[in-house]
Amino acid sequence: MTVSLILATLGRDWQVAEFLAALQAQTLQDFELIVIDQNRDGKIDAIVESFRPALRIVHVKVDFTGNARARDYGIGLAQGAIVAFPDDDCCYAADVLQRVVAEFERRPQLAILVGASYDADTRGFSIGVNSRKAGYFSRLSMMGVEFTQFFALDRLDRSQFYLDHDFGIGAKYAGGEGFEMLYRLLRAGGKAFYTPEIRIYHPDKDHYRLGNARMLMYSTGIGAYIRKFANQRDWFIAYYIARKMLLAPVLKMLLAALSGNRAKLAYWYYSLVGVWRGFFAYRNSGCL
Repeated sequence: MTVSLILATLGRDWQVAEFLAALQAQTLQDFELIVIDQNRDGKIDAIVESFRPALRIVHVKVDFTGNARARDYGIGLAQGAIVAFPDDDCCYAADVLQRVVAEFERRPQLAILVGASYDADTRGFSIGVNSRKAGYFSRLSMMGVEFTQFFALDRLDRSQFYLDHDFGIGAKYAGGEGFEMLYRLLRAGGKAFYTPEIRIYHPDKDHYRLGNARMLMYSTGIGAYIRKFANQRDWFIAYYIARKMLLAPVLKMLLAALSGNRAKLAYWYYSLVGVWRGFFAYRNSGCL
């Protein structure tokens, strides 16, 4: 099963080189890398060229920005049976692709496979929804984050396999693009499995110590995708309204206040503000 890796990139260079080096070290080499390059200055041209002898690379320069739009563009170029969307600052453990293909072959009904995000320095979990326990999951317990998700194209509702251009970095709502698509695919009947044995490294840069502005920005995307499905009269989304917009941030604010941690208190306050801001601001632009 060939894997198509769609790498949307803007503004990074040495991180891209590190990711390509990790691909060169993969124990399974049946993959293609599709680089959707949004840089205007040729920032990664030499890097990509240096890896061409070792890797199968499709390097496409585009004249637009936006993470979801770039990844969606890459879907149209993918030739593999499995598609994934690595971040341009993540890194794969050497056995990631071998484990991914083995899991899909072991589970013939599986449409979506999700690994865990780890911080390379601490080796603990990084961003996204992670767990020590492997298992199947539904739209009420979505796992991972967009760069830890792998999709078997012939086992999905292909009409639902796209990224909404309203979401993600460079779009109207800065976050939520991965969970918005994952929710749609699960709602359409896609079977999903999570395992922490697939190890993808990503800096834990969304930790509260790195600032409230990031939390405020990304939380608007969460609120917006909740509103999108609420507008569709999807009653399952009531669970996320209760959890993401009420219970979780309020409870975490309370715990932070009781522990005297002002940084965490501010972080979760801005999370609450952001998610409600996104919920009330959401308007569908009509773009996929």
